[in-house]
Amino acid sequence: MTIGKYLTLADFCTCTNTYNKYPDKIDPWPKNPQTIQAIQALNQKILDPIIDHFGQDKFKLTYGFCSPDLKRYLNQKDPLTGIKNGRIDPTRDQHMGYEINRQGNYYCNRLGAACDFIILDWESDHLVQWILTQKLPFDSLYFYGKTRPIHISYGCQHKRDIWTFTPTGQPTQKGLTDWLELAKKIEKNEP
Repeated sequence: MTIGKYLTLADFCTCTNTYNKYPDKIDPWPKNPQTIQAIQALNQKILDPIIDHFGQDKFKLTYGFCSPDLKRYLNQKDPLTGIKNGRIDPTRDQHMGYEINRQGNYYCNRLGAACDFIILDWESDHLVQWILTQKLPFDSLYFYGKTRPIHISYGCQHKRDIWTFTPTGQPTQKGLTDWLELAKKIEKNEP
């Protein structure tokens, strides 16, 4: 099933290292049709324009949809290394879309969809600047460093929040003044 001009649902659900480590133990697929619609909207509004500009050969998806099974494995430690498989915050990061937990609540009340990706041979700070100048309607953007993937989400809030992280993993907006001001100007349609 295609979810945009370039990516399939399989691309979006099976791209993580953790899934590829345990493919026979993880059901990677969304159960709520609204999640698929949110993933399609993220692709059409954010990812398709990025891939149109940079090319499919330069675009590398590193984290897309997070199913409850994937969430469980991301929270576990690798038995060989003792290192946790991943760092996730499903209550905020929108990777779980519209999926519902056993109590009948959304895993993330900030509805939408998210992914992490990198443009090969291009520094991520330049990518963030490009996204802002193109006025792409993101909800949240996380900048992890110049040579690391970025996180971007699309949802109904369109907050245009931009975050980075301290060396201990705490979210901060320190050092992002120029990007935050540009995001505000774009939101107000200022030159």
